[in-house]
Amino acid sequence: MALIKTCENSSNSNSEGSKSGSWRIGSLIRKKQVDSVHITRRDTHLQLAKKLSVFDLIAMGVGATIGAGVYILVGTVAREHAGPALTISFLIAGIAAALSAFCYAELACRCPSAGSAYHYTYICIGEGVAWLVGWALILEYTIGGAAVARGITPNLALFFGGEDNLPTFLARHTIPIVGIVVDPCAALLVIIVTVLLCIGIKESSSAQMVVTTINVGALLFIITAGGYLGFKTGWAGYKIQSGYFPFGINGMFAGSAIVFFSYIGFDSVTSTAEEVKHPQRDLPLGIAIALSICCILYMLVSVVIVGLVPYNALDPDTPISSAFSSYGVQWAVYIITIGAVTALFASLLGSILPQPRILMAMARDGLLPSFFSDINKNTLVPVKGTVATGIFAAALAFFMDVSQLAGMVSVGTLLAFTTVAVSVLILRYVPPDEMPLPSSLQGSIDSVSLRFGRNIVESDGRISRSPGSCETDGQFLHEKGEIHHPLIFGGTALEKISELTRRKIAAWAITFVCLGILAFASAASVEVLPSILRFTFCGVGGALLLCSLIVLARIKQDNGRHSFGHTGGFACPFVPFLPAACIFINTYLLIDLGAATWIRVSVWLVIGALVYALYGRKHSSLSDAVYVPSAYANEIYLHSSGSLA
Repeated sequence: MALIKTCENSSNSNSEGSKSGSWRIGSLIRKKQVDSVHITRRDTHLQLAKKLSVFDLIAMGVGATIGAGVYILVGTVAREHAGPALTISFLIAGIAAALSAFCYAELACRCPSAGSAYHYTYICIGEGVAWLVGWALILEYTIGGAAVARGITPNLALFFGGEDNLPTFLARHTIPIVGIVVDPCAALLVIIVTVLLCIGIKESSSAQMVVTTINVGALLFIITAGGYLGFKTGWAGYKIQSGYFPFGINGMFAGSAIVFFSYIGFDSVTSTAEEVKHPQRDLPLGIAIALSICCILYMLVSVVIVGLVPYNALDPDTPISSAFSSYGVQWAVYIITIGAVTALFASLLGSILPQPRILMAMARDGLLPSFFSDINKNTLVPVKGTVATGIFAAALAFFMDVSQLAGMVSVGTLLAFTTVAVSVLILRYVPPDEMPLPSSLQGSIDSVSLRFGRNIVESDGRISRSPGSCETDGQFLHEKGEIHHPLIFGGTALEKISELTRRKIAAWAITFVCLGILAFASAASVEVLPSILRFTFCGVGGALLLCSLIVLARIKQDNGRHSFGHTGGFACPFVPFLPAACIFINTYLLIDLGAATWIRVSVWLVIGALVYALYGRKHSSLSDAVYVPSAYANEIYLHSSGSLA
């Protein structure tokens, strides 16, 4: 107990105002541990059912990614930006998406949790940023699901001969007084998907596999039949005088930035990590194969469509159907419509499925009410969270035309992509070397501290503390000299100081990488700034980014990364360059969303900040956590198990 009192006395010696301010900052940067065997053994709550295979993950990834957007995007982007070079635009966007996929794959292996990007950010960056990511993802999945459901109605109406012929209970109606157009069909579809998700994860994945198979079949029909027509007629779309790059290289890259959003959805696979039978093997395979299938299908469809009809003659609303109609194949519209409807239904499943699991992860950590963390004992899925999500999304789809809010959907994903890439850099160079333990283990912590005497304190002066309350490792080592206990460090104090210096240099380099990218991307994206100011910011940001990357490339990565989380599995290649490229692409796209989108998103984020300040911060499971050096955690858990036995 002497060690604890020492830290407490040290903390209490500060002024009340300083202590309060430090506590607030500490709550934002405190980190949780990777969900591990220690958690599982002590968790008395039900666990999610582990029933998913790699084939289920592929179906989920493809279904959530390939929405009806591909049936429209090929016309809009080809006409206005890329021309016949649309295929290359899809390839570039696919490569950019693959950068994020590499980062997700590593973290999904090391930290297989239902929280996905929220969970990874909480472990590597801290509670404050993790809350913002989780809160933004809630917005994304809710608006995304409602928008997709609203998009199904006009496509479904084609089978009835138009929206006017839809049954009354499915047709859209306008409320006279307020002028709101309600969509019963959209709300009904959300309810059907919600019921399906409540039945069980295996049943949901089976349904996803069926509708995804139909959608892929429709796309293969477009590719096959369109290819036949193209070879038969000589590919009229590629014979235009303007050539393959009518809008130049810049137009091709502008098209890539737009079609990049058609790859959003593969990340929903990681939200089911706790339900995968073999997560370390199947999650990277599922992400990689799903993304590859989507990229290949997108490219082949674009090759066929811009080859059948000149890009400037494509119908921006129904490019694929009109292309086939121009060759007298009007009946193909029914197959294309079936593909669009199933694509939307699969995308709806992919939008609603992750949200209850993110809510569950946040509730487990105490940031949301425990209501959302309850798992049904019969279906082994978070039924309460799923029902709450479904009701809210159904109400939104019924009452609101969310098309104007579509840009807000991208913020959550791009923010998640960015923080996941930053988390990979942190994991490789400065992985967390402390572990938060529940205060119920205080007795075991005291016993282990007494057993090793002052050596634990000499190894880490922060053993029973909240973040920011005791002296740092470097300060303590300068005062104490050598470290005698070999559990954590087997050398001299000089070696320990060298390691601390390396970690500090790496941490600052990662910080400057992010700042350099922010400065460069802002200057490149914001065109209202004067040219001299833009060039200055680009130069400073580029130099900062380049120098920081050189520093990271020259220093060695932390050895602790090998034992962090669940060992084995996929490792992201080309670190630090690949994560830095991922951060740059997503930061640029975030800034490029426009001021109107960010004003709307800011309102949601401010609401989230208030919820966190009033509830999440106080009820966080880390509010009374005791931080110990990671090397002593197993010893403490073993002592605790022995005491219970």
